[in-house]
Amino acid sequence: MLNIAALAELSTRQIAETTAVGLPANKKAAKTGGGIAHRARIELESKTGRKVVTGENYLPPSKTKKSLKP
Repeated sequence: MLNIAALAELSTRQIAETTAVGLPANKKAAKTGGGIAHRARIELESKTGRKVVTGENYLPPSKTKKSLKP
């Protein structure tokens, strides 16, 4: 099953691969990809009458910073 974050990432990547060259263009692709996922979430919520993100399925950000070092 495709989740909303995966939809945003896939949309962004595909837009960037076909149109983006350089940081400003990639930033625009990211905003567009996020917008696609946002609209999909809003439409899903309106069709089902249920929220996609709730207190039961949302994990707050970790309070500890993860190191990228191995």
